[in-house]
Amino acid sequence: MSLSAQTPAGPPSGNAGKARAALHAMVQALGGRQWLDIQNSYVTGTIAAFYEGKPTGVTVNYWQWKTPAEERVDLNEKKHDKRNWVQIYTGRQCWEITYQGKRAMAKDVCGSALRRYNHSIAMAVRVWMKDPNTLLIYDGQSLSERHLAEKVTLLNQGNDAITVQMDAQTHLPLSCSWSWRDPVYHDKDTDTEEYAGYHVIDGIATPFTITRLHNGDVVQQRFVLKAAYNVPLPPDGFDIDAIAARVVR
Repeated sequence: MSLSAQTPAGPPSGNAGKARAALHAMVQALGGRQWLDIQNSYVTGTIAAFYEGKPTGVTVNYWQWKTPAEERVDLNEKKHDKRNWVQIYTGRQCWEITYQGKRAMAKDVCGSALRRYNHSIAMAVRVWMKDPNTLLIYDGQSLSERHLAEKVTLLNQGNDAITVQMDAQTHLPLSCSWSWRDPVYHDKDTDTEEYAGYHVIDGIATPFTITRLHNGDVVQQRFVLKAAYNVPLPPDGFDIDAIAARVVR
């Protein structure tokens, strides 16, 4: 499988051609065919929480399994074993499982997770680029966190957009951002993920630091300790009831 098999055919031309070429170089930097063929991933590390852009001092250990359609995150606050909990994202459903049982996540938390999934680097390449109605816009080069970056925007028919910044030398993603309208206050909000500290794992370039921002303020940082791809999934990996029966009480 090659990038050309994932995207509309046709020779690159003009601004759209530059955008497509930049995204093609990004996929090759991430691992090319191996990155495109990922069936699942496993990551473990630490999450640090922020409030109003400042660290709160709260950290959580996490273990994450992800497929193209589902995601499971096991979490543990190191000092409070009874706070063990699991988050499951499948389809348009988001579940949280604790020692008190299972429950649907709050609507705003689930909405944020679904937006992040639908505007991810993987979705930009695997879905948005394949749609012939998606506009690809090359926004040129600029400095991003002391890196010279190429900027590309993908705009779909619904006027929804993903903006990707890539290191101009390594072509690896530096950030991915998207904007949305708050359903309550009707303000336009912008969410961003920034990627740093890449390591090649199983032939795939993997960021070991992921920073999430909301309207320019840091809200979370993830520090990866270990990553692997195409690994056996845990038993009943995404079975909500089976997981609820095993959570430490």
